[in-house]
Amino acid sequence: MKIDVELEDLWDAVACQKESSLSWERCETFMDIVIVLDGSNSIYPWYEVQDFLINILQKFYIGPGQTQVGVIQYGSTVVHEFSLGEYQTVEEVVEAARNIDQRGGEETRTALGINVARSEAFKRGGRPGAQKVMIVITDGESHDSPQLQQAVPDSKEDNITMYAIAVLGYYNRRGINPEAFLKEIKFIASDPDDKHFFKVTDESALKDIVDALGERIFSLEGTSSQGRGFGLQMAQAGFSSHLVKDGILLGAVGAYNWNGAVLKETKHGKDGILLGAVGAYNWNGAVLKETKHGKVVPPKSSYKDEFPEELMNHGAYLGYSVGSLISSRGSQLYVAGAPRFNHTGKVIVFTLKNTGNLTILEALLGEQIGSYFGSELLSMDINGDGHTDVLLVAAPMFYSEGWEKGKVYIYTVTPQTSFILQGALEFSDRSQNSRLGSALAQIPDMNGDGFRELVVGAPLEDDHQGAVYVFYGQDKTIQHQYRQRLSAAGFNAGLQYFGQSLHGVLDVNGDGLVDLAVGALGAAVIIWEEQQGGGSTTSSPPSPCSTPCSTPSFSSSSSSSGVWYSLALDERRFPPRAVLDELDRQQRRSLVLQTGGGPSCQRLGFSIQETTDYGRPIAVVLETGQQNLDEGPVLDPDWPSVLRTELPFWNGCEQEDTCVPDLVLHGHTDLTDVQSFCSSKDRDTWSLCGHQRASEEDSVYVVETGRRRVVVSARLENQGENAYGANIHISTSSNLLFSSLIVKVKSPSYSPSLKAIPHTEIRSFRAGTLAPPVSGIHHCLQDAHRHKEMKTRTKLNQTKVINLSLDQNESQMNRRHPVKAE
Repeated sequence: MKIDVELEDLWDAVACQKESSLSWERCETFMDIVIVLDGSNSIYPWYEVQDFLINILQKFYIGPGQTQVGVIQYGSTVVHEFSLGEYQTVEEVVEAARNIDQRGGEETRTALGINVARSEAFKRGGRPGAQKVMIVITDGESHDSPQLQQAVPDSKEDNITMYAIAVLGYYNRRGINPEAFLKEIKFIASDPDDKHFFKVTDESALKDIVDALGERIFSLEGTSSQGRGFGLQMAQAGFSSHLVKDGILLGAVGAYNWNGAVLKETKHGKDGILLGAVGAYNWNGAVLKETKHGKVVPPKSSYKDEFPEELMNHGAYLGYSVGSLISSRGSQLYVAGAPRFNHTGKVIVFTLKNTGNLTILEALLGEQIGSYFGSELLSMDINGDGHTDVLLVAAPMFYSEGWEKGKVYIYTVTPQTSFILQGALEFSDRSQNSRLGSALAQIPDMNGDGFRELVVGAPLEDDHQGAVYVFYGQDKTIQHQYRQRLSAAGFNAGLQYFGQSLHGVLDVNGDGLVDLAVGALGAAVIIWEEQQGGGSTTSSPPSPCSTPCSTPSFSSSSSSSGVWYSLALDERRFPPRAVLDELDRQQRRSLVLQTGGGPSCQRLGFSIQETTDYGRPIAVVLETGQQNLDEGPVLDPDWPSVLRTELPFWNGCEQEDTCVPDLVLHGHTDLTDVQSFCSSKDRDTWSLCGHQRASEEDSVYVVETGRRRVVVSARLENQGENAYGANIHISTSSNLLFSSLIVKVKSPSYSPSLKAIPHTEIRSFRAGTLAPPVSGIHHCLQDAHRHKEMKTRTKLNQTKVINLSLDQNESQMNRRHPVKAE
């Protein structure tokens, strides 16, 4: 209540100070207005006149120290409907106007109405020094026209400004020439006629002149006898406010033709409030300051560089939002938003001395027309070192992809107190109106990392139900991805525009944590804050027992917090190669974490099943969660709730993940080579033997006519480390049929265990021999060349190839080239 009184006193002093001084003049809305209303029988329909009366009354600044309104109705006689000062607010005056009935009358005695208004109405509640304004509304020539020659000059001699409105409905309905009537009405109106005379075609057209009449009366209100435009008359000091170290900062958006201004009031060094006054200087706005020696208003020239005269008609609304920041040098700077500047918006950073010297240090410009850049400002000391880290500037009406989504710009404050655009908070995946940034608030650290957090309102989301978003601070900036969304739709309370205002300073429920107040349409919501707990979750590596552990890291009034966890082994294989000793391997288990205590662990046993797959490790998955989501600390979303790791088998090699084998493949066949074949005396004359002697090849194999099978022997030897998954591939030509495979020598098998070597490996310094016979040899080969290929492969992709090519020589014999190893 103390603050309200101080602001009211400040407004009275700024806007409507009665004492004249060099710096301050009387509020120029200090006016007495009497409306002289024709209620004769020719006025029809009456409700049109009544609607006009209500609409024009709503244009006036009615209140103590400002405008007073009285109404008289005349026809044949005059009636005082209500007097000046009888009603003190716009609402009261409008309600009184709704109850005015048409009095009627056979005559229209306009001169009588003017005389009564001049001599009586301005004395009933009239104030000395108030500007006098009379508005005459009539639909025909007066029956006491001669008396107008005296009544009108007398009124003007009393310094009454006369507005006259001619309603031509009666004349148009009857086809009467209104020339004489219009001449009479122009005589009533003050000069010049184009500023004070109005005419409408009928009663229903009165609504069309409401704005024009209001603007002309405003022009009278905002113009002094010297002809100045608006200065601080419409300042609206207090439109925005902000606490600063040495006083009160006020926004005055209506100052200087609605370009706006900023005011400051100090209380001998005590903390105060920073307020905006949007109406100063014709709604351009301004900045004002009050000290113990009086109020200090920076001159209009202080803004001319950033708010040039040619843009005055845009109504920048400087002071729509105000704030302050602390530079790295410890000096206090002020910021103020002008969201309508040049239609795109502007934010200025400035200093303000008690002498009235305002110096603009930097200006930040908006990028989109109509986005209202600068309508909300927030400076944040994220890491708590006493210096401002970022300045947040909201553009809640930023338009994107056909929706009014909103945007919050993040400016980093450098050590040189310059502002670098770091990015923006915005949603590109939302197809709805949002107005993100309609409200901004800083709240204390929630997740225990020591950095303050940001709350942003989006009151148009979910079909105007609204939502708020929580963004975490990190180092000296804000994380761009929101961490929590609170939607009014989830409260089932019928809220609208939830998030249009925010406040996060007070601990309402006394739990030691700051709570968040969120404003909505006609309602406010208090949201309790819960401390967020972080912790490390681990699982011990390979042994017959796994030990899940969790180490809490939080500060809370609660001494403990319960969590659940589940452990799964080889979850994607069936059957799994490892199982927990308990039957239900997916069963959730509980673990209690003590505040400030060490790790909390539980040992779980498991067994390895008989398997031939020792090459791939066993997958281990540990999932955790909070038991009670409504009480105590909450889990930190930065910490993973699912831990995935692997349990490998021992490979028996020097390196844990690599084995280097040295495979040697030997191969031979039971066929007779040509040299041995031709050594017989009865064969040396054969053409085959003659061909062999002429050949440069060392050895050729011979297949005789009666032979039905060929045996190829292979011997695979590993002279290096273990070779896992080694295998031999045997391929034959299409005219040979594979008969069988005989394993003559093999490595001894081992029982599988955690350190076992499976029988599928080829151990070092072991050899194996394979003798696969091949049957079904045809006498006549279809192709000139045939080959038999043997390969061995390991996981290291080492391959040795032996080709035994067969050549057709005669119809009853085949010649075979020597074995070649690749």
